[in-house]
Amino acid sequence: MANERITEDIIRKHFNAYSNECIIEEQKSSNPKIDKLLKAASKKGGGRGYPEFIISLKNSSVFIIVIECKADITKHQSTTLDKYDEYAVDGALLYASFLSKEYDVLAIGASGQNLTEFKVSHYLYLKGEKNPIHIFSNKLLDIESYINGYLKSPEKFRQDYNALLDFSRDLNVELHHHKIPEKDRALLISSILIALDDKAFRKAYKEYEKPEELAKFLVDTVSNVLRHANLNGKKLDDLNIQFSFIHLNASLSTKQGVLQNLIDSIDENINKFIKTHEYYDVLGQLYIEFLRYANSDKGLGIVLTPPHITELFCELASVNKNSVVYDNCCGTGGFLISALRKMIKDAEGDLKKEKDIKAMQIFGVEFQANIFALACSNMYIHQDGKSNVINRDCFYAEVIEQVKKYKPTVGFLNPPYQADKKKDTEELEFVLNNLEVLQPGAICVVIVPMQCALAQKGKKYELKRQLLEKHTLEAVLSMPDELFFDSDVGVVTCVMIFTAHKPHPTGKETYFGYYKDDGFAKRKTKGRIDAFGKWGDIKKEWVSSYINRKTKAGFSVNEIVTANDEWCAEAYMETDYSLLSKEEFIDTVKSFLVFNELYIKKNEAN
Repeated sequence: MANERITEDIIRKHFNAYSNECIIEEQKSSNPKIDKLLKAASKKGGGRGYPEFIISLKNSSVFIIVIECKADITKHQSTTLDKYDEYAVDGALLYASFLSKEYDVLAIGASGQNLTEFKVSHYLYLKGEKNPIHIFSNKLLDIESYINGYLKSPEKFRQDYNALLDFSRDLNVELHHHKIPEKDRALLISSILIALDDKAFRKAYKEYEKPEELAKFLVDTVSNVLRHANLNGKKLDDLNIQFSFIHLNASLSTKQGVLQNLIDSIDENINKFIKTHEYYDVLGQLYIEFLRYANSDKGLGIVLTPPHITELFCELASVNKNSVVYDNCCGTGGFLISALRKMIKDAEGDLKKEKDIKAMQIFGVEFQANIFALACSNMYIHQDGKSNVINRDCFYAEVIEQVKKYKPTVGFLNPPYQADKKKDTEELEFVLNNLEVLQPGAICVVIVPMQCALAQKGKKYELKRQLLEKHTLEAVLSMPDELFFDSDVGVVTCVMIFTAHKPHPTGKETYFGYYKDDGFAKRKTKGRIDAFGKWGDIKKEWVSSYINRKTKAGFSVNEIVTANDEWCAEAYMETDYSLLSKEEFIDTVKSFLVFNELYIKKNEAN
């Protein structure tokens, strides 16, 4: 006869091996908060209920594990997940739903009488979320694997990222209150993050009673840390100039507690995020947030690329541990950090290779001094690569020759968008500049305004012609219209992919993708975010369709083009009318009729 105690013994024996990392309680809890949350969690409804096991982690106060057991493997999990008393998984999820009001919960359902038939299912129930997420494999893992899997899960990242956005919004208000200019706010954050990486600063900063002395200590620490990281000479002098405003700002250097409280909150909310989610362009996101309500950098044409697009670029270019990546308009370093993340992951723990990647395989150029300081800070925060970011004009001959020596195999860029059509450099000139330094056969992925792809005359057309004379146009992807909503820039963009130094063959087909829906949605306080968790699947479809050059009505097409043609999917792909609903058709006709009455007839009358 099946005996549930045997199932419980298997669980008990497994987790007792990690008793130095966790506290194991059975059908009760000594934690008053947990006990209170379970007061109405009876599987039969009404009254208190407890799972077979409640496991609390010694190094985390926000993550717990609950386990329900059944002897019979046919009672492992129901199809509806609401047979709480009958099935192991269903019961575990019930308890997790109550506990997730205050905790992130891993619900484990276990069934079986021996290891041969033993069944295990894991669900992650994050605090405040309505639905659990299936996670991990179908076997029991060690505590460290559970913690790492939970912290690195896409769902936890999305939760932490949303919390970071909430904090950045509040921080922006606070910095505004203290009259710190928008352009300096991200630099201030970066200086604090760099200083917190120094053990002496972390230990001593709270002991400084005078604000002016703490401000000096902060700036001096940043300078010393960067010097020890092999940033010296003019580059270090330029960075010191960028951080010098901290000395001069009245709130930071004279008002009691302002700077110290900022350091405390940044350590808790931003530094913690960075340590958990490595190789993410946090400073770039903060910079976007701080400038969302300001117009100070629009004249410079600075439009920072959203993180999910920098991640997409790495997939499109097949970045790996042997890639050498170059960005000639690197901004805060978003493309470089995404590439670094993918390359480090591909190195699979090879420490020597990781060191080589950081020292010799990541390169960037940034012209604006304050943005360059953010790029250096970002690269330092993510442990190296900072010495290969150059504060120069990417068109300078010495810069071009310097980068060529490293033989880049991948080029990324989001060039400055023209604010002054007569004076500013054309976006496609930056593209040609990037391609110039790449190795023959290298891949270059760029994002530019759609007008660059549509041009059939003038300077832009001439640059299109030059590109095809020297390089192969592999693909053009039409991007979402509101991709740069968070940067408050209304430009519609496309991604172009080139193979360097191989003239575009006559008769070659180029892939065109209508990549307009990335699943992101606008939220009033958070901007444009992956609110429904759709991006992962959408990205897979985008990359697969590009790699396999798939033709799909309403989504993608392959077409032979020259510089005389429009480079966009909209000009060539077939419309999939099967996706058009009756309501959409009626709305479109109504819109046309209104437009016809208000504009066309009016213009004809005039």
